[in-house]
Amino acid sequence: MTSDLSARSRAAAIQMTEWRSVTGTQGECDFPLLLKTMLAQDRYFHLNPSHLRIQDLGDGTERANLLALVKGRGRRTVVLAGHFDTVPFDDYAELSAFACDPGALAPMIIDRLKRTGENPEALADLESGEFLPGRGLLDMKAGIAAGIAVLEAFAGEDQREGNVLLLVTPDEEDRSAGMRAAATLLPEIARESDLDIRLVINLDSIADDGDGSFGRSVTMGSIGKLLLTALVVGRETHACYPFAGVNANYLAAELLSEFECAPELAETTGHEIAAPPSALYVKDVKSGYNVTTPARIFLYWNTLQHRRSPAEVLSVATGMAREAMERAMSRLAQRAQNVSPPQPFRLESVAVISFAELLAQARKSDPDFDVSFDLLNRELAERDDLDFPSRARLATEFVWASTKLPGPAVILGFGSLPYPAVTLGDEDLAERIMVALDEVAVEKGTTISRIGYFPGISDMSFLGETTGDLSAAQANTPIWGTSFSLPASPAYKVINIGPWGRDYHHWLERLHAPYAFDVLPHLILRATKTALE
Repeated sequence: MTSDLSARSRAAAIQMTEWRSVTGTQGECDFPLLLKTMLAQDRYFHLNPSHLRIQDLGDGTERANLLALVKGRGRRTVVLAGHFDTVPFDDYAELSAFACDPGALAPMIIDRLKRTGENPEALADLESGEFLPGRGLLDMKAGIAAGIAVLEAFAGEDQREGNVLLLVTPDEEDRSAGMRAAATLLPEIARESDLDIRLVINLDSIADDGDGSFGRSVTMGSIGKLLLTALVVGRETHACYPFAGVNANYLAAELLSEFECAPELAETTGHEIAAPPSALYVKDVKSGYNVTTPARIFLYWNTLQHRRSPAEVLSVATGMAREAMERAMSRLAQRAQNVSPPQPFRLESVAVISFAELLAQARKSDPDFDVSFDLLNRELAERDDLDFPSRARLATEFVWASTKLPGPAVILGFGSLPYPAVTLGDEDLAERIMVALDEVAVEKGTTISRIGYFPGISDMSFLGETTGDLSAAQANTPIWGTSFSLPASPAYKVINIGPWGRDYHHWLERLHAPYAFDVLPHLILRATKTALE
């Protein structure tokens, strides 16, 4: 069993990496068909072809989920889940043709690193023979491969207790359309096939720049993410008369300073940190050069959560924004007095309001507002050239204009799909799994750790037990319900057991192969059996 699991995991990982499946490409659409052909060669699926199926997402694309069910006795079921889409591989430059061929790529990268002298750490990893490069191998086809090895090993048992369902999804690297569709589909499948889903094991990778002890972790939940947005509205003025208005650029700069890596917007649970935000986007809405100060600036940040709700995030951000705006206006007033001769400046407060409050004001100002706003949002939802934050900006600007309120102001909201934080919520199951996995680790001469939250954004958010009320996110996201919808989570118990490596989403993405192939499938198999007991 040991050699079979390891060999199968390695072979499947290499083969799937060679199937290019960049998010939004035809390769992403083709992947489920290729995987179905691979899995259909197993004797179980040859005898039970209806247990292997492709499910279209129903979103007008050719993308689909793949589901492979192996049934045994009873209703207890474990789901093994992973995404197969990858980020693009343009960053490999002259090595792009080999980006998805780990065997050929490794010596080429070694040669390049020796010639250029860049990244000696990566060179040492690859020369050790313990790391394999390749786009998507780490993130996360090696995890899926381990799941396939476990599924086929389970199918080969004569006396199977319980059921195992492999769920493989697209679009995790963009909008998680695959897993959002699965969140609705899985309860239906459970009813149709008489399954009691006791546990979902996500198979995603963890980055570790050290000795691997952190990467060799089981996570009992996943971090949450919100895209916090701000539309900053100033009062335009000619650049020769700066104190006659309020420059939105300056207000935005103070907001950036206030929010950047702010500990108030971070969250700590034990020794685990949900990192503070760093600005991802800052841009004015001017279409060209003139000597007028910009009227509006749009900004956004990722904020990460463990237990904090969207309402709490918005409340903290609002308080910080008010402090930043008070500081900004005080400084402008002081500087107006410090120039010679002193300049007149209208000291005023900057309104800091939520999008929900702005929306309520727009409805008061215009009885027909909802009709026009709904029409705009539906038009934005059809704009494939606009990402979610861009649509949110346009919607927020529309609402601001509808209120006819004067600037300056800051409107805070959310600009994209939220990823709720999730937790296992079953300490007895967690302890039983860790006892079983510790036994495997001892057998394999390694260690395995337990942490509370998967440190990166993951599809677990849409299947697990969420830790916060999302109503404030819905009320303050302009494009909710038109550009995207969020199905109710089935609230399954979810953990993550996956491979580890370094530099994912980078041309030096590399997988720690001994752990991924020789240890990981055994951990997943033992965790699966434990949950089925």
